Amino acid sequence: MPQVQDELIATRHQLKVGRRSLRYTARSGKVVLWEEKITDGVWEGRKPRAQVSVTAYTLDDADPTTRPITFAFNGGPGSSSLWLHMGLLGPKRVIMGDAGELQAPPYGLADNPQSLLAVSDLVFIDPVSTGRSRVVEGEKAQDFHGFTADIASVGEIIRQWVTTEGRWGSPKFLAGESYGTTRAAGLAEHLQSEHGMYLNGLMLISSVLDFGTANFERGGDRACVMYLPFYAATAHYHGKHGRKSLRTVLAEAESFAARDYPYLLARGNRLTSAERAEAVATIARLIGVSEDYVSRADLRPEHWRYFGELRRDEGLTVGRLDSRFTGAAASGIAEHMDADPSMDAIMGPYAAAYQRYLFDELDVRDNSQFHVFGKGVIEKWSYKEFENSPVYVIDKLSRAMRQNPHLAVHFAYGYYDGATPYYAAENSVAHLQIPASARDNLEHHYYEAGHMMYVHEPSRLQQSDDLADFVRRRSNR
Repeated sequence: MPQVQDELIATRHQLKVGRRSLRYTARSGKVVLWEEKITDGVWEGRKPRAQVSVTAYTLDDADPTTRPITFAFNGGPGSSSLWLHMGLLGPKRVIMGDAGELQAPPYGLADNPQSLLAVSDLVFIDPVSTGRSRVVEGEKAQDFHGFTADIASVGEIIRQWVTTEGRWGSPKFLAGESYGTTRAAGLAEHLQSEHGMYLNGLMLISSVLDFGTANFERGGDRACVMYLPFYAATAHYHGKHGRKSLRTVLAEAESFAARDYPYLLARGNRLTSAERAEAVATIARLIGVSEDYVSRADLRPEHWRYFGELRRDEGLTVGRLDSRFTGAAASGIAEHMDADPSMDAIMGPYAAAYQRYLFDELDVRDNSQFHVFGKGVIEKWSYKEFENSPVYVIDKLSRAMRQNPHLAVHFAYGYYDGATPYYAAENSVAHLQIPASARDNLEHHYYEAGHMMYVHEPSRLQQSDDLADFVRRRSNR
C-alpha cells in the first residue's frame, strides 16, 4: 500500500470585519482517518482507512488553547460541506442572486465580513465519499455509509484534530445542516460518552431529529400535519392569501395543525359529510390549492405532489429546499415535480465558486473529482440501527444534554423549507427528554427563507449575527 499522509496546503489571508482586520491561516486538503488495529486482543498499531477533505481557518493572533473552534458539515447524507462553507460561515461567499433574480454563470466570490471566523476558528469536514474524501486502497467506501459508521468516522476526525492541534482547552461547537443536524445530535452524545469531549454548543440549521415527521407512506397522517404550516407559508409567498401577513397565516395554520387537523385525519371515513366539507374548505384555503384537489387527496396533500400542484395552472413548480423558487414544469399533467428548482438554482453557483476558490486562493491543485454529493451514497445509506422504525436521534440529543448541563443548542428554521419543515422540527424539540432547567439552553431563530436560509440576503445577515452571538455567549459560561 502506498504511504498515506496528511496533505494540507497552508495559505495566509486577511479579512476586514468592521474596523477590525482579521489575519488568519487557511489549511485545505486531506487528513488521514486512522483506526487502531486489534487482532485477537493484540494491538497491532494504527492503519489508515481514508483521507478526509477538510478546510480549516485559524486566527493568527489568537490563543489557540482558549479560542472557540467550530466543526461544520452539511447533510444529505452524502453532501459535502460547501453549502455552509460558501454560503454562511466561511470568510468567502458565493454571489448567486436569489429567487427571481439569479445571476448568470460563472458567478462571483466576495469577502464575507459576517463570517463566524470573527468569533471562532472553523473546520469544515467532507465525510467519506463527499468532496474529495476517499477511502484508501483496500478499504470499502460502503463501510462508512451508515448512521453509526458516519458518526464514528466524523467523530474520529474531530478527536484527531483537537488532539493534534492542542485544542482540548478550546470551547467547542458543532454546526450541522439538514442530515448534518442528525449527525450532530449523534456526535454530541458520541464525543462526550466515547472521548469525554464535552461541547459548548450545537448549531442545528434546518434540523431533522425524527424522520417519522416526514413519512407520508402507509398512514402518514403525522407528516401531513407537520407539513401543513409550511404549505401555508408557501401559499402566502406565492400570493394565495391576499393582504394577510405571514404571521397571521402561520398562526391560523399552526392552530389548525395543533388541534383540529390531527382529529379530522384520525376520524378517517367516520367524518360526516358536513365535517369533511368544512375540512376540505379550510385546508384548501390555507395551502392555496383547490377544494377539489384537497378532496381527491382525501385531506392529505403530499409534499412532492404539492410542489407541482400549487402553480400548475401557470406551468410552474415550486421548490422543495426553498419554496420561494419556481421553475418550469416538464409536464402540465405530471403527478410529481420532475426536479427541484431551488436545487437547480444553487447547485451551479456553489460548485463553481467553491472549486474556483480552492484553486485561486487556497492553492489546492488536487484535480481529482469533487463530489458535491457522493455518487449513490444517499440511496445506499445504512439505517440498520433503526430497522422497522424511523430514524430518531431525539434520545441521543437528550442524553447529551442531560450528561452535560452546559450544552446549548441553537435551532435555525426557514419558513419556506420543504425538506425539513419548521413545524416538524419544533415538534421534535418539544419532545426532548431534558429537565426543565435545561430548556434555557435551547434557542430558536426563524427566517423568511428556505432550507439554506442564507441564500436570502436579509436572512443571511441576521443568521450570521445570531450564530456569532450564540458562540460568544456560550463560550464564556
